[in-house]
Amino acid sequence: IVAAIAVMAAVLAGYQVALMAPTEILAAQHAEKLAKVFSGTHVEVALLTGALTAKQHDQLAKAIKAGDVNLIVGTHALIQNGVDYANLGLVIIDEQHRFGVNQRQQLREKGEHPDVLAMTATPIPRTLAITAYGEMDVSVIDELPAGRQPIKTTWLKGNQGQSALDFLDQQLRAGAQAYVVSPLIEESENLDVKNATDLYARFKEHFGPTYQVGLLHGRMNNDEKAVVMKDFQAGKVQVMVATTVIEVGVDNPNATVMLIYDADRFGLAQLHQLRGRVGRGKRQSYCLLVADPKTDEGKARMETMVATTDGFEVAQKDLELRGAGDVLGDRQSGMPNFKVGDPVGDLKMLQIARADAGNLLATPGWDQKDENQPLVLYLQRHQLETHFD
Repeated sequence: IVAAIAVMAAVLAGYQVALMAPTEILAAQHAEKLAKVFSGTHVEVALLTGALTAKQHDQLAKAIKAGDVNLIVGTHALIQNGVDYANLGLVIIDEQHRFGVNQRQQLREKGEHPDVLAMTATPIPRTLAITAYGEMDVSVIDELPAGRQPIKTTWLKGNQGQSALDFLDQQLRAGAQAYVVSPLIEESENLDVKNATDLYARFKEHFGPTYQVGLLHGRMNNDEKAVVMKDFQAGKVQVMVATTVIEVGVDNPNATVMLIYDADRFGLAQLHQLRGRVGRGKRQSYCLLVADPKTDEGKARMETMVATTDGFEVAQKDLELRGAGDVLGDRQSGMPNFKVGDPVGDLKMLQIARADAGNLLATPGWDQKDENQPLVLYLQRHQLETHFD
């Protein structure tokens, strides 16, 4: 809804809008919902993904260049060469933690300094750090929609797998649906972790014929994915075995269990996003993490997931564990060297300092006032040193 309001404002001002989502499933879902929202208005919605035929792609590219459509929803296809915009004034990046720094930059460069709205339920460490440095204005929606309950998260060791199955069985008997997620599509010689193909066979044997089990992963073609998703949404499939292809954009209010195998193989942002696939209705929902982490960091991730469902707390812990990367570069993790201030421990102080600096710079003649001369001299000296470096 926030995005839709921004879209309408941009279109009324005569601009085009590009909304980029990380998966075709999510992009299609956004296009469908926004087309309903804007039905009967001047907003013309188009969907641009890799699933289009060459002819469809060319026709849509011409319409975008001519300005015949003013809201273009899509995947990475939005930043391809050959996709040119008539008057791009607003860029919306959904689930922005799923895109690289350069990809986000490429979309911005499709217009003349368009406004940018980045949205995510899980700010990645780099984003959290950048907000403290004034690169981004942040608005937070920190409450659940009416009627939703916080998701209960449990960490189970690998030898407790049977209790996870028993719990899943209990939820299915109550009429709920479930996701089962693994890191790999198929068995790997190099990694001793669960894979979706084997889990699918195992769950089919365990729950069949009482319950239907579906399989969803990135190597399936779009038609196959669409059929499985449709059956899951309609309740024909009760258990969806998948990889992280379902991390974003899958919305089934009847799904109450997220069972994640080898959960320590996922980052905190991914785990939080996966957990967000359940708890979308009024029923109590659960996230079960099955993991035997070998490192302290892996244990810390599991403990964080159990301790909180707050996306900003998760992001803050993620920032502590793996760093923010380059604020002025394109690394998205790793600790940069700071002479003053730590984006984790001093986050509140940095935000206050940022606000104070903004107020100072907004004051006419601030650099002429006596009390500010030490700061003026410091900044002049620093600029000189930077120049010689």
